[in-house]
Amino acid sequence: MGPEHETSAASEPLLVVILGPTASGKTALSLTLAEEFSGEIVNCDSVAMYREFDIGTAKPSLAERARAPHHLFDCVEPTQDVTAGEYARQARQVLAEIGSRHHLPIVVGGTGLYLRALLEGLFPGPQRSEELRERLRKRATSPGSGYLHNLLKRLDRAAAERVHPNDAPKLIRAIEVCLASRQKISELWEQGRDPLRGFRILRFGLDPERAVLYERINERAQRMFEGGLTDETKKLMERYGARARPLASLGYKQAAQYLRGELSRDQALQAAQQAHRNYAKRQMTWFRKEPEVVWFKGFGNEEQIQREAAAKVRTSLSRIGSERG
Repeated sequence: MGPEHETSAASEPLLVVILGPTASGKTALSLTLAEEFSGEIVNCDSVAMYREFDIGTAKPSLAERARAPHHLFDCVEPTQDVTAGEYARQARQVLAEIGSRHHLPIVVGGTGLYLRALLEGLFPGPQRSEELRERLRKRATSPGSGYLHNLLKRLDRAAAERVHPNDAPKLIRAIEVCLASRQKISELWEQGRDPLRGFRILRFGLDPERAVLYERINERAQRMFEGGLTDETKKLMERYGARARPLASLGYKQAAQYLRGELSRDQALQAAQQAHRNYAKRQMTWFRKEPEVVWFKGFGNEEQIQREAAAKVRTSLSRIGSERG
C-alpha cells in the first residue's frame, strides 16, 4: 500500500477517491464509508451519467442511493456527448457544494480519463467543429466501424492505445483535437493542466484476484441479460436509434447485435462477458499509473477491506482536525 496524499495547506478538507476495475465492489465500499463519515458519492463512470441506461450500467440501486446522497447519475440525455472536460467541470462544482456542507466527498468510478480530468485537469483543447464531428459520426456508424480507431492510430498511436475502439465520442474528440491543433493529443494531455485544488486527496484502489474478478464479471453480465438488458436496449434503439451514444458501450453493443440478428443470445452474452473482462484489464493498466494509491488486494464488499479503508479515512480526518486546531 502506498502513502496517503498530503498537501501543505492544513485547512484543506478530505476527498476520498475509490478506483478499480468493473465489478470490484467500488459501490459497496463507497456506501460503507459514506454512512460512517457523512459522505456524499460522486459518480465517475461515463455511461452511468446517462438517463434511461440502467441495467447495463450497474448503477447503484434505488435502495443503495437512499443510503447516501449520490451525484452525477442520470443527469445526461442519451443523445448528448459528455467530454472528460465537461465531466470535470460538473464534478468540481459538485465537490465544492459538498465541501460547503462539510460532508465527505467520495468519488467513485472506473472511467480513468474522467478521473484524471477531475483531479489533474486537462489541456485547453481547440473548440469543437460540429461539421467535422458529423462527418466522423457518419463514418463511425458505417459497417466495419473500426475506422475511427484506425484513423486515430495513424494520427496518434499513443492516444489510440488509451481509447477503446468502440468509444466513438472519445475517438471523435481525439481526432478533432489532433486535426485542429496539428499536434498529437497525447502530447497535449501533458501540457497546461489545471489540477484540482482545495482538497487533500486519499485514493483507494481495489485490486481483486484476477480469476475471481473475471468470474464476478461473467456472473454480472449474465444477470444483466437475464434481468432485461435486451428489452431495455430494444426500447432505446426504437426511441433514439444510433443517436444514443451509450448504445455502443459494453453490454448494450452486444445486446444490439443480438437484436439485429448478428449474434445468437448465447454469443451476445459471451461477447459481453469477454468485452467486460478486457475492459477490466485496461482499467487496471490505467489505474496502476495513478499516483499515491492505497491498494487493497480484494473486493470492496469485504469487511476487512472496509474496516481498513475506514481506519485510514479516520486517521486522515483526525490529522486534518489536529492541524486545523
